[in-house]
Amino acid sequence: MTQRHFLTLVLMLLLVTAFFGGCARMGQPDGGWYDDTPPKVIGSSPEDKGTNVTSKKVTIYFDEYIKLEDATNKVIVSPPQLEMPEIKASGKKIVVELKDTLKENTTYTIDFSDAISDNNENNPMGNYTFTFSTGEQIDTMEVSGYVLEASNLEPMKGVMVGLYDDMADSAFKKKPMLRVSRTDSRGKFVIKGVAPGTYRIYALKDADGDYCFNQKSEMIAFTHATYEPSCKPDMRQDTIWRDSLHIANIKQVKFTHFYPDDIVLLAFQEIQTDRYLLKTERNEPERIGVYFSYGNGQLPVIQGLNFEADSAFVIETNEKCDSIVYWLRDTTLVNQDTLRFSMQYEMTDTLGQLVSQTDTIEALAKTPYEKRLKERMKEYEKWQKDQEKKKKREEAYDSIMPPHFLEPKYTVSSSMDPDKEVFIEMPRPLARCDTSAIHLYAQHDSLWYNANFEFRPVKGSLRKYELIAEWRPGIEYSFEIDSLAFEDIYGNPTKSYRQGLRVKTMDEYSSLLISLSGVEDSAIIVQLIDKNGKFVKEVKARGQVAEFFYVIPGTYYLSAYVDANGNGRWDTGDYDADRQAEAVYYYPKAIECKAKWDVTQSWNLTAEPRNRQKPEAITKQKADKEKKLKDRNAERARKLGIEYVKDK
Repeated sequence: MTQRHFLTLVLMLLLVTAFFGGCARMGQPDGGWYDDTPPKVIGSSPEDKGTNVTSKKVTIYFDEYIKLEDATNKVIVSPPQLEMPEIKASGKKIVVELKDTLKENTTYTIDFSDAISDNNENNPMGNYTFTFSTGEQIDTMEVSGYVLEASNLEPMKGVMVGLYDDMADSAFKKKPMLRVSRTDSRGKFVIKGVAPGTYRIYALKDADGDYCFNQKSEMIAFTHATYEPSCKPDMRQDTIWRDSLHIANIKQVKFTHFYPDDIVLLAFQEIQTDRYLLKTERNEPERIGVYFSYGNGQLPVIQGLNFEADSAFVIETNEKCDSIVYWLRDTTLVNQDTLRFSMQYEMTDTLGQLVSQTDTIEALAKTPYEKRLKERMKEYEKWQKDQEKKKKREEAYDSIMPPHFLEPKYTVSSSMDPDKEVFIEMPRPLARCDTSAIHLYAQHDSLWYNANFEFRPVKGSLRKYELIAEWRPGIEYSFEIDSLAFEDIYGNPTKSYRQGLRVKTMDEYSSLLISLSGVEDSAIIVQLIDKNGKFVKEVKARGQVAEFFYVIPGTYYLSAYVDANGNGRWDTGDYDADRQAEAVYYYPKAIECKAKWDVTQSWNLTAEPRNRQKPEAITKQKADKEKKLKDRNAERARKLGIEYVKDK
């Protein structure tokens, strides 16, 4: 054999060896096959599902180097640990050290969720739970479901869900949960290691780590239903993919189905009725803001310490009376940098009772008077120079600097809907309002006529006004206000204002009629939502029918709530009063409204479970992208021209 033939034979043998190596896959000109396999547990101390365990330290060993992602939020131990466990990943192992004393005859679960992956390629291990028992047997039942925010059916992520075998309502406020889980980005929870028995279930956004409800700031969900965990054999289909586009096989896989698996908890936060002073501020020299945690019909009593407080203020409050603005009437007080006064008000004591409290307040102007005076002088000097330039150019000029004009905020559009109103918000309270200086004209056959309207303050508002008129479709209007029509408490008047507007024709709108069923309560408020999730219209259903008129063509969604107390707004729940938040529903599909179309839609509010009602398009809490094993070998096989079947 010649040397040339010998070298050729050696090369062929090397190629054959490379071909049959690596699970009978062809050569490795590009670096070889990728490691797309997840980490595997090869042992633990104590052993997984071990019994009669006494050690509080758990060590889990893997076949490769691993890392643990966000253990604080993703790993949860049940029964709940009042002292935070120590969880560490090092090399090819994870060590969990429990700090609480182990309970007798109890199953412990350490749920790692999807936090474990290999160190180099980030291949996820998948959801993994380690279990052991301090007694003779392991409890294996599971309970699962969803937690949604009661007000809008948004999935709630990171909320604690727990079981109690104590049926008393007081247990939720006095005892830590028996077994716990935490919701994922879809709001889903799975409570594992549950013993046979009867349980009540609660959700809690725990603020202080004690696993029970003791602060009104904590979001909660509760139900009086009881649950008895059970299981039965079941079958599911598992798809084996040849690559990202082609299915290699579909297998029937047996598994144990645990029940209940469809619990839906609706979480809410109670109204914060504890009243205390949050802050006082004087960001603008003419007003003092006072803010409380909760409102009270009895406004604070003010006594001036370096000024006369009687008749010194125009008082503005919001609807809840938890925000109060004291407008100073006298410009002398406005120019005073520091106003000292005592304020007597009602506050909640440690027993939850309202008691009288008196504080001494120093309201310091954010911008000192001297600085404000300098700014005004600069403004005057600039104006004076401008007038001198005009005078030299023999142009018209002013000899007296005009006053600062009041600049209202006008909410009016050049394109008007028939069911909308015009709003005017004043920057400061008014001393004078001349309604005779307000005009509305309508154009008919190219001629302008006076149109009837009503101008009035918005109920519950000190500085906001509305103009109510019969806006006729297809008609042109002119909304005009004469100069000096309004004057604030400091003598600043308004300029003249004019806005032309056109009311759209009926052909530019759609109408929507919703026929409701599934809920017997007649006090149902239905809301129309645009594709951005913004509420655009709201109507009260009459006789199980909700009608929307003057709907701008587009894609819409629907929500509804049962107005149980008839106050025209959604109300939260109260645990001590055994009151759930008012029920909210979403229509699960989009509705297309077209111009000139009358759309009729039937809606059974309870046809779908709550966790499947809210459309994905308007759900803000999106599900986290599911971690998947990489499949780079399929692409490599395709490039090499060989068949590749992904191992299962």
